[in-house]
Amino acid sequence: MDDEDMSCTSGEDYGGYGDEDYYNEADIDAADDVAVTPTQSEEADYECLSVNQVERVFIDGVNSLLSRIQINEKQARILLEVNQWDIDKIVSRYRKDRAEFLRKSHLETRPEQKRKHSTAVTKGYCSVCAMDGYTDLPRLNCGHCFCEHCWKSHIESRVSEGVAARIECMESECEVYAPAEFVLIILRSSPSLKTKYERFLLRDLVNSHPHLKFCVGNDCQVIIRSTEVKPKRVTCQCCHTSFCVKCGADYHAPTSCETIRQWMTKCADDSETANYISAHTKDCPQCHSCIEKAGGCNHIQCTRCRHHFCWMCFGDWKSHGSEYYECSRYKENPSVAAEANHVKARRALEKYLHYFERFENHSKSLKMEEELRDKIRKKIDDKVNEHNGTWIDWQYLHKSVSLLTKCRYTLQYTYPFAYYLTAGPRKNLFEYQQAQLEKEVEELAWAVERADGTARGALEAHMHRAEHKRQTLLHDFFF
Repeated sequence: MDDEDMSCTSGEDYGGYGDEDYYNEADIDAADDVAVTPTQSEEADYECLSVNQVERVFIDGVNSLLSRIQINEKQARILLEVNQWDIDKIVSRYRKDRAEFLRKSHLETRPEQKRKHSTAVTKGYCSVCAMDGYTDLPRLNCGHCFCEHCWKSHIESRVSEGVAARIECMESECEVYAPAEFVLIILRSSPSLKTKYERFLLRDLVNSHPHLKFCVGNDCQVIIRSTEVKPKRVTCQCCHTSFCVKCGADYHAPTSCETIRQWMTKCADDSETANYISAHTKDCPQCHSCIEKAGGCNHIQCTRCRHHFCWMCFGDWKSHGSEYYECSRYKENPSVAAEANHVKARRALEKYLHYFERFENHSKSLKMEEELRDKIRKKIDDKVNEHNGTWIDWQYLHKSVSLLTKCRYTLQYTYPFAYYLTAGPRKNLFEYQQAQLEKEVEELAWAVERADGTARGALEAHMHRAEHKRQTLLHDFFF
């Protein structure tokens, strides 16, 4: 596993819908230009930290834990990483049952496992390479000892798999973790492997901390610290990349992290291909070949076994002519049940396509409106060069397309939210507000595309209404 394979954020697993950071650029351009006062900020409360600053955060956590229970620094780091840096939880469980808690936290092994190492220590025997005569056998807290060469091979293997903080003992059924100090001593003669281990260890510690997250920007070393509980937006001060503070994906309000993860997975995998096959094809009742109906006639002949049957009831066509009443009337039988499954699949596909097509359409519109932004920039430059007003006089045009982008971006992510929203009064209210936002976004888009023929006052009124609808929807379903 190369260094580049190190995954720093769960957001990379399902990513954003595209590489363009429309929302961030629009937010910078359109900030404070529309007279709508948001009730809450979409920006999370956060700070950008360097690696050295994050190490200070880890040290403070270790010192805080050491001041409350009697353990050493090595044990404290492992306890904090395994228990997501929840000091109160660690102290409570430690005081309740120290031995059991340390075992579950991979600091201690079972008593019967610990007794096995006595013979190995006496003979200087390494059970991995089956050689004896060693004068010094490195060991973990569990007491199991092996030669340094075997330890190094084991650690190298685990690091190549992307494991750093949770490298376990080599003894069978022993789950004790090796502390960082132990691993670094073993790797002292391999600087490249040592560097790789330290990078992976930092990744593991950051990922285990509930308030820390790597910036998802390319080659960015900044780490975000935030106590935000909602999936709000953060923007790296170094590379200016914006993303969700909770999951690391593109900002996706009003949709939750779990919902957008499900949606992106659904869009990416082959589940809907299977759904299409289920909705548009049936199996021949005789040879079970998959058949797609190509015409309007319900008299079907299987091209494989030449069997003639009815598409609706699966009955043999030879006797079907005198039994149409059997085909058209409702009856409880396996054939009708099979048809019901096709109907369900068809309805599920129609629902998915309804939301996906609109989600995809707004994504394409964002790309096209990026071209519109470039045209307006050029238009502003031309007007300024022709001494037709100053650059400041025409900035309302640029701000209008920026706000349009921001509103459309939010509108795009309302569709995954609606897809998974349970039917009821809440969904009815959401769809009403979604429709209102859609209306204002399209009217704003029409006005922006015809900016030359739209008075500034009218354009700013469109901007105000669109942002007001956007803020109302976020207030009711996100904040």
